[in-house]
Amino acid sequence: MAEVLDVRAEIQRQIAGRTVCLQLQQAAEQHPDAPAYSDPEGDGWRTLTYAQARERVLEIAAAFAALGLERGDSAALMMVNRSEHVLADLGAVHAGGVGCTVYSTFAPEQIAFVAENVGAKYAVLGGPAELARWQPVLDRLSGLRKIIMLEGAPAGDDRFMTWTDFLDLGRARLAEDPGRVEARWRAVASEDVVTVLYTSGTTGTPKGVPLTHANVLYECAATDRMTSLPMLGTQISYLTYAHIAERILSLYLPLTKVSHVHFCTDLANLGATLGQVRPMMFFGVPRVWEKMMARLLAVLATQPEEQQTAVREAMNAGQAYVEAGQHGRTVTPEIREAYEKADASLLSIIRGMIGFDRAEWTATGAAPLAPEVQNFYAGLGLKVIDVYGMTETTGAFTGNSPASYRLGTVGRAEPGVEVRIAEDGEILTRSPLNTRGYLNRPEATAELIDADGWLHTGDIGTVDEDGFYRVVDRKKELIITAGGENISPAEIENHLKQHPLIGQALAYGDNRPHTVAVLTLDAEVAPGWAQARGITYTSLAELAEHPEVLKEVEAAVEAANAKLARVQQVKKWALLGTEWTAETEELTPSLKLKRRIIHAKYADVIEGLYSG
Repeated sequence: MAEVLDVRAEIQRQIAGRTVCLQLQQAAEQHPDAPAYSDPEGDGWRTLTYAQARERVLEIAAAFAALGLERGDSAALMMVNRSEHVLADLGAVHAGGVGCTVYSTFAPEQIAFVAENVGAKYAVLGGPAELARWQPVLDRLSGLRKIIMLEGAPAGDDRFMTWTDFLDLGRARLAEDPGRVEARWRAVASEDVVTVLYTSGTTGTPKGVPLTHANVLYECAATDRMTSLPMLGTQISYLTYAHIAERILSLYLPLTKVSHVHFCTDLANLGATLGQVRPMMFFGVPRVWEKMMARLLAVLATQPEEQQTAVREAMNAGQAYVEAGQHGRTVTPEIREAYEKADASLLSIIRGMIGFDRAEWTATGAAPLAPEVQNFYAGLGLKVIDVYGMTETTGAFTGNSPASYRLGTVGRAEPGVEVRIAEDGEILTRSPLNTRGYLNRPEATAELIDADGWLHTGDIGTVDEDGFYRVVDRKKELIITAGGENISPAEIENHLKQHPLIGQALAYGDNRPHTVAVLTLDAEVAPGWAQARGITYTSLAELAEHPEVLKEVEAAVEAANAKLARVQQVKKWALLGTEWTAETEELTPSLKLKRRIIHAKYADVIEGLYSG
């Protein structure tokens, strides 16, 4: 314990008095010509250097000040990942305000709740698509003073302002009185709130999580110690900035590492962007890694059998190498030699094909990554390591690192972080990463953080003798069967999703004699799978009823059951002809299952599996 507290004190001394504003100033002064942000433009990129980015941030801060933003005022942001998103956020912070990215999948009622809850005085929206989500509730948002539109500002409405006019205003005011903006950002303190993020929530109303400059800079310092990433690296921003992982990794951490952030505005273009950027670091929620694996497997399946055999042999060597490198194990000369040979002949080529030939840190979080997926990437020589955290803990508070990892775990406590397992198995944590509490929700805050400062995660976990933690499942999501057995639905679902055809899976069995599953097809993989077998269809719903598809899914369920204990095994299943997305409300914006929504929406399907 003393060692943990000593490390904590050391990091706190390192970041004492620091703010995001000071980090940007330091990056721009020490590396003015280093590329900061690149947006896709035609076949290339449009890039701002750190000096240019900071000048733009100061202009935006001057514009916000000119519009009346006062210390602590919030600016709500909704747009795709692009440089303007980061610049607008940092501009609001430099003016003394707070940036708050709103999930673009939120319904108008949720947007109204967030805007009112955070007290948004300003909104910066990407264009007509975002405005369409806000439009139904704008008349109710009496506190909203100005809406700045990057594109498509309605003419003749004083509530709206174009991005160009906004920048022109800021440029003029900064030129007139640069000291005013400098006074504003220098007045920002480390304990001031830098952002409020709203939990996407599997149930209930979103909860606002205020995070301070000290919170996010402690996370950056701890992450830096664990990853040992080089300065001036390259990375991709593609997850929403409403997600804590993306905020830390591609908004705040780059100011510390002076990284070059490339924006991917559409998840459909992620594969191409990976190939162009070849990032040194990459974080993906499990669904992203699963989809990339499915696409790569589909490509490999088209290769001649001789080539497929060679790839399998090379991947066996890669998997053995990564497994042997785990904490407490030894990479023998034989394993190393076999890996180096396989890497030179095939694995490095495959990694290059998917843009990971320069990757030094690849990680996942937000939900469990299936062992089969982790092993697949290990076969390519990639350590896709788990980290674990929440919005309420400023992101990860445990993590594996490239130098110290154990597959199947979420790693050890980050530097200076206390973690323990409560008597009922719940994971608790205490550190400078913890939020002060939910915004305007004292009762929820009291449930989150106890009198001794321990934050209750709501997750059930275990810890081994070397301090590596495992997350079993959400405390409130464990299935308790009619026979009294406690079952993790996530473990069942991960095994089911190992087949490329299965896009999503929900295991059910609370107070029931056995487990059943509701499944969906992967809309990206299924068409190619069907075409390769000469199956014609007109819709995903029709394909989901095809005998060959049902036979293949049956085999996938049997394969999953073979890896599960008898009490966990799926006795019956249903394949839906629809996709589950955040827009259709079965998934959160971070692609977690909204179990209660699915239970209610498909109650007839589930009931049919028990009565049929």
